[in-house]
Amino acid sequence: MPHYEDAIKKMLPKTYHRKHVAHEIYVALHHFKSLVPMMDKYVYNDGTTKNLMSLTGTIPVMFADQTYNIPVCLWFEESYPQTAPICYVRPTREMMVLSGKYISSNGEVTLPYLEEWKNSKCDLMTLLRVMVVMFGEFPPVCMQPHPEPEQAPCWLQFHRQPEVLSKADGSLYLNLAREDDLPFQQENETNC
Repeated sequence: MPHYEDAIKKMLPKTYHRKHVAHEIYVALHHFKSLVPMMDKYVYNDGTTKNLMSLTGTIPVMFADQTYNIPVCLWFEESYPQTAPICYVRPTREMMVLSGKYISSNGEVTLPYLEEWKNSKCDLMTLLRVMVVMFGEFPPVCMQPHPEPEQAPCWLQFHRQPEVLSKADGSLYLNLAREDDLPFQQENETNC
């Protein structure tokens, strides 16, 4: 057993199928180099927590002739490989989840491969490959839209300060000089 595979096995509690799980993770890490194994707290929908093995990082996905690194987290319950991993896309702050055919609004991955998981026929490497292909067809995340900068109020858009002047008859008027210091033409003037 290679040293790194043995280190993964030692991370796993005795309740796991340690040799099998460590080997599958080791093989996956050989192909998907940005994934990192770690024991971490998983929070179930009912609020209970459990310390589970996870693989966190990115998987490279081709979309529109570009490679994108999709952030994912795969959780392995103690019953793995009898049960499928619990998989999520984990968008960064600049990203948002695109819920749809295979992704729920909270980022959970709901691929048919996971739903039809069979212990003797399904494995981690195939799951990751299926995710790469399906995410290439149905992207699970996108960049957050950047809001258009709000246009400044009209009075802030002038570079010159208006002057309040008085006419000979005592009425007041607003004088705003043009950028080129020429007077406005008569048809542009208003009386208030």
